[in-house]
Amino acid sequence: MKKDSNSEWYVVVNPQAGNNKTRADWPDIRKLLEAEGFNMECVFTEYQYHATKLVKKAVQKNGVRKIIVVGGDGTLNEVLNGVFSQNTVSTTDIAIGVITVGTGNDWGRMYGIPQDYLEQIKIIKHNNTFLQDVGKVKYLHHNKEKTHYFINIAGMGFDALVAKKSNIAKQKGAGGAFSYMFNLITGLFQFTYNFIEIDTENERIFSGKVFSMSVGICKYNGGGMMQLPFAKPDDGLFDVTVIRKVSRLKVLRNIKNLYDGSFIKIKEVETFTGNQFTVTAVPKKSVFLETDGESLGHSPLHFTLLPLAAKVIIKENPN
Repeated sequence: MKKDSNSEWYVVVNPQAGNNKTRADWPDIRKLLEAEGFNMECVFTEYQYHATKLVKKAVQKNGVRKIIVVGGDGTLNEVLNGVFSQNTVSTTDIAIGVITVGTGNDWGRMYGIPQDYLEQIKIIKHNNTFLQDVGKVKYLHHNKEKTHYFINIAGMGFDALVAKKSNIAKQKGAGGAFSYMFNLITGLFQFTYNFIEIDTENERIFSGKVFSMSVGICKYNGGGMMQLPFAKPDDGLFDVTVIRKVSRLKVLRNIKNLYDGSFIKIKEVETFTGNQFTVTAVPKKSVFLETDGESLGHSPLHFTLLPLAAKVIIKENPN
């Protein structure tokens, strides 16, 4: 852990996060930040990936080294990609704190970040930093290869479908845990299984029809589902959970077990770890991808782990 003095902070605010909750709560959050003595510049996102552009410019041209994210996991993901797309300083020279106002807040759940805004602000002010791993994934979007970074979990198959449905619902003003659960259940009747192959550098480790697949650094996604119950954010390894083809009825019966991680005991679930994976769909169908709840493109997917690459501000060491 490293502590340093409170200096200039670049505050990235997503007014639409949490189904527009940030827009309503920002005046109070700002007063709390000012009362705690933060010297800050505040900027507001206006469209998807705007935070990435704002952060990249702020780091490269304005010398920003301390960032506060006011929003949800998607906003944090955009900020992370801004940090990793700049080439001025090491990514670990830039500290990232989060005031969670989103619908999922799964990254904060990993670190026990409290929901109370003042408590979150005091954690950021205390500035305990922790180096965590970061995921890098290459994928296709409109037949062009793209690269994206993620700080929490990437999901494929059914996970990606639910994320896409949830993101569409958010755009229509229907966010939150109830909306996510509704999209999860309705998605069961729309989903088709993918036949995928998973390879490491040296061998094929999986081949078969899958319901969903998660690759990540932290434990939670989908608003508290423990998809990767053994994940440690600084161990230099991805955790992977694959759910093979399973009946829809069995999925419904085990939804509650997603929240405590016990679903991994069912026979259709496999877990493993590694620092590099390639995921392809067979024959030429695509498996779709989401990272930190944001819908991206499709296979082939190439995952690489970047060890201890992001400096985040947390309450205490999670291990």
